[in-house]
Amino acid sequence: MIKYILASGSPRRRELLEQAGISFEISQAQGEEISTKEAPADIVEELSYKKADEVAQRYLKKYEYDTVVIIGADTIVASGNEIMGKPKSAADAEAMLAKLQGDTHQVYTGVTLIILEKGKEKRGREIITFHEKTDVHMYPMTAEQIAAYVATGEPMDKAGAYAIQGKCAIYIRGISGDYNNVVGLPVARLMQVFFERQLI
Repeated sequence: MIKYILASGSPRRRELLEQAGISFEISQAQGEEISTKEAPADIVEELSYKKADEVAQRYLKKYEYDTVVIIGADTIVASGNEIMGKPKSAADAEAMLAKLQGDTHQVYTGVTLIILEKGKEKRGREIITFHEKTDVHMYPMTAEQIAAYVATGEPMDKAGAYAIQGKCAIYIRGISGDYNNVVGLPVARLMQVFFERQLI
């Protein structure tokens, strides 16, 4: 029997896993999101691993006779050389959106799977890490439009200060890549890994 654990409290990631038909538990990672890397792809892979590893420690002695698959994920927005996480304030959110509007930026999501076999910490622990990148093309936004969007509160817990599936959808010209990756989890790629590794 395989148990799936989502190491995230994100409602978007929860919904995407549910859409894929996965039955899972949530055990949110609590650690600070600090990366030692510089490249966006490396940052999201490292942070997704840290999240999955923190939760894996809680399950090493739990479910001894099951296979446990812990799913860690992290998403960031990159505009040129600038990395954008979640805004710290409304002013921060407005500044982020001012840089993104009318241009193309990249969204990276890193995913780490830690597979615990029958509770064996060393011999039975497998780690799979990957990332997806999506280009997002935005329409121009006026300062007034940006302020009105930020005032809704929606941007405050989103990387890059916007939700492609929310009120910001009216400013998205198009994307190149996986839409769900921008939402927060490249669920199709994840499922392909599950199929390949016979984890489903």
